[in-house]
Amino acid sequence: MELRQLEYFVAVAEEANFTRAAERVHISQSGISAQIRQLEHDLGATLIDRSSRTATLTAAGEAALVHARAALASARAVEQAVDDVNQLVRGRLVVGMVTACTVKPLFDALSAFHLAHPAIEITLTEDSSDRLVERVRSGAIDLALVGTPSAPPDGLDAFPIISEGLVAAVPPGHPLAGRARVTLAELGDHPIVCMPTGTGIRTVFDQACAAVGLRPDIALQASAPDAVADLAIRGLGVAILSESMATDYQDRLTAVALDDVDIPAVLALVWKKVGGPALRELVLHTRRSFGELPTGQVAAIGS
Repeated sequence: MELRQLEYFVAVAEEANFTRAAERVHISQSGISAQIRQLEHDLGATLIDRSSRTATLTAAGEAALVHARAALASARAVEQAVDDVNQLVRGRLVVGMVTACTVKPLFDALSAFHLAHPAIEITLTEDSSDRLVERVRSGAIDLALVGTPSAPPDGLDAFPIISEGLVAAVPPGHPLAGRARVTLAELGDHPIVCMPTGTGIRTVFDQACAAVGLRPDIALQASAPDAVADLAIRGLGVAILSESMATDYQDRLTAVALDDVDIPAVLALVWKKVGGPALRELVLHTRRSFGELPTGQVAAIGS
């Protein structure tokens, strides 16, 4: 008895026709008939009733079908198990992260994964959040750390790391420095320093402005939170940052809450729902690495 004979038998049983079954398994009708006759000879019983145009199962065929399907499923499981091991022994993963950020927990995860699976090549690339999301969707990137507005992107699995509001950060002596809260309309009187279009924080800010019918004056743009903060420190505009980003500059900038920005900025790891064993293992490492951080300690990485 051979696995291919069981495969042909299951095909005939499910198609109820030798011709359709032969097409399904890519063999001639005479070939599939001969193989099933050999299977019947080996088992000592007729499995298929050929007395009519429709191929029907005999009682012996009905009894054999369940076990034939189970045997084929077991064979596929063996193949998958070996393939999974092979993919953890060799392969390549592409990881993306938002531009100009130092993401130590992600680096820790990559280091731990590399130690566990040294033969898997890891490529790290930087880009804006919106482009990273599209590259994950297309399969060009396996896993990415991105900033997004509100919920993580549709169609992707995600591990949200932090969700927080935006603030306006201003230097001492700025007209807004003594305020606890400010509206977007009030920000309209001041030049804005922000991250570029396509980053999570900029998307949240643009959506909030559009919701109240405002077009903010973006005087300067920079990809790195440090650069945005430094420009604001030098008096070139009001910096738009996340709450955790602003804490890094609290000795030089005052964070003012934005009254009418209800959309949180979310920092999340994203990956395609269908992934291989190497990706699943990397996701476990990244979950573990970020999960060890105390709440609010992920700072300056949500762009």
